[in-house]
Amino acid sequence: MAGHCNISVAAVSEKRSHVVKIHGCSVLPEKGACAKSAPFSVGGLSWAIKYYPLGNFMPGFVSIYLVLDSSHVKELSVKIRFSLLDRDGKPVPSHSRTTTEHIFAGKGSSQEIYLKSISHEDLEGSVHPRDDCFSIKCDIAVLKDANEGNKFVMVPPSDLHQQLGNLLKSMDGADVTFIVGGERFSAHRSVLAARSSVFKAELFGDMKENSCDPIEINDMEADVFKSLLHFVYSDSLPELTHEGTRDGGATRGDVVTASHLLVAADLYNIERLKLICEEKLCNHIDSNMVATTLALAEQHSCNGLKEACFEFLALPSNLEAMVASDGFEHLKSSCPSILKDLVVRVLPAELKAVKDIIMAI
Repeated sequence: MAGHCNISVAAVSEKRSHVVKIHGCSVLPEKGACAKSAPFSVGGLSWAIKYYPLGNFMPGFVSIYLVLDSSHVKELSVKIRFSLLDRDGKPVPSHSRTTTEHIFAGKGSSQEIYLKSISHEDLEGSVHPRDDCFSIKCDIAVLKDANEGNKFVMVPPSDLHQQLGNLLKSMDGADVTFIVGGERFSAHRSVLAARSSVFKAELFGDMKENSCDPIEINDMEADVFKSLLHFVYSDSLPELTHEGTRDGGATRGDVVTASHLLVAADLYNIERLKLICEEKLCNHIDSNMVATTLALAEQHSCNGLKEACFEFLALPSNLEAMVASDGFEHLKSSCPSILKDLVVRVLPAELKAVKDIIMAI
């Protein structure tokens, strides 16, 4: 174990739920030091928590990762709920995060999942003074393990999403039509109602009397509504419509599309889609778009995305670049209150010029 930190795994509080205590918070180790917990088992596999006291990529933060300590050959799918616990052992909402389904691709793939970075200042309220430690809780659900199964009978994975996807393509039995951006889209009322409480109210509830067929949607682009329908039927996003970067990352166009789709998901109360878009945006924050992303997070109650923006802006050069960007004017006019939060949370005292600009709003 590197550094001066000691990590120990406490008793399991419930099945697939593990509480990790991190000791020696007040002792600052050398830069780049990390510590790793003793392994614990979930789904027949060995897992551990890795902790960087001085952050892995952001100064002034601690960085926490989940590590798969077992070798596996085939695909493994998991979902994780991470929470920082306060002194009473209760999760801190602003420092809790649920990941979307994460897939370990097998041999040669990354064996780590980034969970959270927490500023040293935010951490102070959760440290136990007597033991000089804080606790985190990690709930791990192994959703699929291709190594498991009966050697005589092989049960195929569910293909319900494929069947519903084919239904969307064929439009057999479609009984409702939407007009979005001048394009017509046919769909099935029952499928829409099952997936969205808003669609249910619009097509079967009190809102039905105010709707007519075809239903016209004026505040959405056609390609966004098409992607929304694709998710409703298949529970997955369509293939990227923009060419990716050389390293396989998302383009600016894909990030913009994710922003529009997040708004649509929030409008129709499709929470999983909203979280998928939020996670995508968290992973692609840059100086040019962070102001727009921060406004989006505030307007649509995306707490995880807002925290990711604050973390990015904790670096002075990123903060100055945001203030100089075109999106900053939009952020000032649409969400002035969040700028006050930004001053309190991340603005260094030495950046007086930037602070004066924000506080003058």
